[in-house]
Amino acid sequence: MTRQLPSRGHLLGASWSSDNPAFLHSARLPFCVSLIHSLHRLSVMEHIAPVTHPAPELDVVTEQQMRKPSVSPSSEKPQVMERTWGFAARTDSTVTYEEYVYWAKIEREMEVEENKVFQAEHGSPLRDSIKNAFSKSGRKKAKAEKETRLQTLAQLNEKQPAGVVTDVDNGGSIDSALRVTDAEWRTAARALRTASWGQMFFLITTDILGWSGAPFVFASVGYGTGVALYLIFGIFAAWGGWVIWKTFLDLDSSRYPMQSFGDPFLRLFGVQMRHFINVAQSLQQFFTVAILIFSKALNIEQIAHSSVCFVAMMVVIMVVGMLGGFIRSLRKIGWISNAAVWMNIVNFIICMVAASHFAPYYPAITKSTLIQTIEPIKVFAGIPPDQYQQQSPGFAATFNAVNTMVYAYAGALLFVAFLSEMRHPLDFWKGMFLAQAFICIVYMFFGVFVYSFYGQYSANNIVNVVNPYGLQTAGNVLRLLSGWIAIIMYFNIGMKTVYLEVFQAIFKFPSIVEKKGKILWYLLGPCYWILAFIVAGAVPNLNGIVSFVGAVFMMNFTYTFPGMMYLSSIIHKAAELPGEGFNPATRETIRHDDGIKRWIRGYKKTWFRSTIALIYILLGLACCGMGTWAAIEGLIAVFGPGGTVAVSFGCPVPV
Repeated sequence: MTRQLPSRGHLLGASWSSDNPAFLHSARLPFCVSLIHSLHRLSVMEHIAPVTHPAPELDVVTEQQMRKPSVSPSSEKPQVMERTWGFAARTDSTVTYEEYVYWAKIEREMEVEENKVFQAEHGSPLRDSIKNAFSKSGRKKAKAEKETRLQTLAQLNEKQPAGVVTDVDNGGSIDSALRVTDAEWRTAARALRTASWGQMFFLITTDILGWSGAPFVFASVGYGTGVALYLIFGIFAAWGGWVIWKTFLDLDSSRYPMQSFGDPFLRLFGVQMRHFINVAQSLQQFFTVAILIFSKALNIEQIAHSSVCFVAMMVVIMVVGMLGGFIRSLRKIGWISNAAVWMNIVNFIICMVAASHFAPYYPAITKSTLIQTIEPIKVFAGIPPDQYQQQSPGFAATFNAVNTMVYAYAGALLFVAFLSEMRHPLDFWKGMFLAQAFICIVYMFFGVFVYSFYGQYSANNIVNVVNPYGLQTAGNVLRLLSGWIAIIMYFNIGMKTVYLEVFQAIFKFPSIVEKKGKILWYLLGPCYWILAFIVAGAVPNLNGIVSFVGAVFMMNFTYTFPGMMYLSSIIHKAAELPGEGFNPATRETIRHDDGIKRWIRGYKKTWFRSTIALIYILLGLACCGMGTWAAIEGLIAVFGPGGTVAVSFGCPVPV
């Protein structure tokens, strides 16, 4: 039986509005702003989807679109429909999978032709990225290109300031001089997509690279197992990035752009799955804020020689975070994060110099891990005996190392945002694979180097193990400086995700540009920080909370969810029957069947690839389950008899 699925998807549009996480997830912003994601990794390998401040060209769109109606108010033309730039196009659940694919295919074909012209005029993308970042001529050229994009967007808004009129029904008509054509709209849409694969290399490296926990992994599993695990999980993480890239190419277009991790799940699974992904992302970011409170309080304690009350320092961090909540936009402060890369490099050097010349700072281990007695430093090729394990004995120790490693590779959550800003998304794989290889090498080098000198005393918060006090203080000061930036930015990120993707999308809260929305923003902010403080104070063990968040959230966002995305995509494509598809003339989608029968047919046609993807998903879920068990077992061991002396909400520093 043939079914015709009506669609409103013929309406043109792009995904930018004030209520849209382009505001949240835009990655095409200045490179220095995207560095905020690496700030807190200096103390713990956390992962969070950073919200970088909107670029000027994005501001042009958001400011003029935030109050546009979805239907023309003109009484003379009541049937003229408008597509707002933002949620209306990106999250419209009435648009079918077939229509997404139809426009995505056209988009990719046009990008190939445009890229040929671009390559004839430009050199290597990687070389251009370096030149634009560090040379005066490169910055001047980038500024000129940005001004051109601003002018393009401004001209479009001047032509039709009340909204983009895209279609007429029931014999209505519009002035052709005012109507925005497909070509004009695509020009405006493409003006916001300028990143090259060279820039992707820098963005992905900055987003993912978190080297501070690598020595702890080797201390938990030894040289051989550590190298093997880093290689295996690095390959799996790269494959996860590859399947996200393939899915993006199949579903993204200028008409229906994708900008956040939840978007492909809407198009493949439906609205409820998108809500689930967004809620999970919000929880992940909330726990990251809790880790931030804990780790920054540790920095202050070690700088002060543990002379101040630890829980009081967490309260101070919380209050600073609340004050930072009054900032609803990161535009004015994003440039500060440019210093993060240099702080990261200096800390990296400090740790290596200290490890090679001085003994570790033992109290950082004995006060917060299972190791209570000081013995000679030992290293192992295989799994170390239980007496040398910091977090938990036996098999749980191995999986706590895996959780920390997963934390280190976490970053796929931002790949859709990165892809949405690329001029030629077909080249994404180059930057992604190069970045993953570089990250894997850095992890193994740093982990092996420090473990060789510190042995079983290689803690997750490695800077706290550094001796002498002068070098340790220098490292903690650098982490604290970057932490103050992170305190403002990470809350801004997490709270906006919660508000826009959960409260506004699910519970229909008003926009934060409206008066009621602003009031709710200011009321919910303190609640967010108080809850994060409670979590941080209740679990005073950095290794434990990092392992838990890594198992429950990072494992799934890096491995399981990308696998689900890819499996659904290839089954959808394979299930199509002759005569099915989207008809742009009638704006209808033709399907001959639906439901489980369609899924089974698609799986059978792609059984080899689908089986590999299914195994990948099941492995991710299994690691999630075992990792969660290991994290909980580790916390029980640490806070049980014979464990750490740290107590919840206590004054003594749990280092």
